[in-house]
Amino acid sequence: MTPAMAEANSGLFRKKSLKSLLKQADDGGHGLKRTLDARALIALGIGAIIGAGLFVRTAAASAEAAGPAVTLSFLVAAIGCAFAGLCYAEFAAMIPIAGSAYTYAYATMGEFVAWTIGWALVLEYALGAATVAIAWSEYLNNLLGGAIPFAWCHSPMESSPDGVAGIMNFPAVVILLLLTALLIKGTSESANVNAVIVFIKVSIVLVFIAIGWGFVNPANHVPYMIPEGVAGHEGVFRHGWGGVLGGAGIVFFAFIGFDAVSTAAQEAKNPSKDMPIGILGSLAVCTVLYVLFAHVLTGVANWQEFKTAGKEASVAYAIQKYMHGYGWLGTSVTVAILAGFSSVILVMLLGQSRVFYSMANDGLLPKLFSDLHPTFRTPYKSNMVLFVFVGLFAAFIPGSMAGDLTSIGTLFAFVLVSIGIWVMRRTDPSVARPFKTPLVPIVPLLGALVCSAMIISLDHRTQITALVWMLLGFVIYFLYSRGNSKLSQG
Repeated sequence: MTPAMAEANSGLFRKKSLKSLLKQADDGGHGLKRTLDARALIALGIGAIIGAGLFVRTAAASAEAAGPAVTLSFLVAAIGCAFAGLCYAEFAAMIPIAGSAYTYAYATMGEFVAWTIGWALVLEYALGAATVAIAWSEYLNNLLGGAIPFAWCHSPMESSPDGVAGIMNFPAVVILLLLTALLIKGTSESANVNAVIVFIKVSIVLVFIAIGWGFVNPANHVPYMIPEGVAGHEGVFRHGWGGVLGGAGIVFFAFIGFDAVSTAAQEAKNPSKDMPIGILGSLAVCTVLYVLFAHVLTGVANWQEFKTAGKEASVAYAIQKYMHGYGWLGTSVTVAILAGFSSVILVMLLGQSRVFYSMANDGLLPKLFSDLHPTFRTPYKSNMVLFVFVGLFAAFIPGSMAGDLTSIGTLFAFVLVSIGIWVMRRTDPSVARPFKTPLVPIVPLLGALVCSAMIISLDHRTQITALVWMLLGFVIYFLYSRGNSKLSQG
């Protein structure tokens, strides 16, 4: 290595060349197996997006910030996601490599920024999977009428009203184990199971919208935004248009997942064509469903009732109180939530293992994260390690501790991906782009601004916790990853 090369490879912002990334994508059939078409990718995106967020966050955002205008909150969040989604689509078509935002940052803004995104994505994928597994356990026990003893479906940090202490959340560990085994077996098999789950939960959402529309009371949508001066809504982001933005920060959790489609770029049959369709198609379908769902839910029941009705049971509450004769629909919604949780966990675990796969290939993580199964060609060791890590969290930590950390990790990645598109247009204007983000730099800058605004609207405790997590990541980078990076070794 020449002194000039050594100096270039020693900095924090050393980059991977596009040439090396494209060579990595053309692995001669020895890497990840290409089995996913456009329809499978759209289903993967819907599988990751429609989950707890729709059923839980809609009522939460309505009660806490937006009122009936939560429909506008969904549109604001969707616009931010669309700007970022267009940027993701260009990157995924141009650089069809596993790793998503991490890989894109490595090519545009350098290794340190790439590590920062990769570490932030742990908040979205691994922590998100654990949190959803805990919620899956709660809803399963509700569906079974409380048949699972409290001690075996709660963490040791929780106690029941009559003093029974939790031992471990056993159902959460079981669902994580089953889905991990499915992921190890193969991406195609996982996609087929996900497609069935997506069909079930989307059907139930459509049924709720169709039946609930007849029970909408227009008076519940007046006033549409929470007026200034309402008790408990004194903050800037708690009423009016500020409340719409605050609501967008809350319901943004419901959109998390469409970016997980880009983590499977190395497993797409025709990534240059299929990745943009998968990313933008899943986002468009879910946005329409979300706005309609929010309109019906806040029309059936008044938004103020969700302050006390229990946000997690808000949909069932609205059905039982106002949609007489449709009790079966409440049970169906619980089934849809369980199905939604299952597919979200599946795609989150897939996304996290693919990010770690790319990071290990670059030397920033130990090699075991990139070892592929000799038969299935999936990163099985990474899946096993993730099961242990995520399983321990799900078994022994309460789900409430996760808060909005999942959202802030995703929003941070969206901001940097949006900036990355503009940077690459300036540094590599002649590279082939099968899909081009329109109106650059306007779209990337708007994406970065809208997502940054949603980060600012989140509570300070979440922001501080995320900062501590990122500082821990920086320590790991300087102690291990920087010295073991393949770029540092020439």
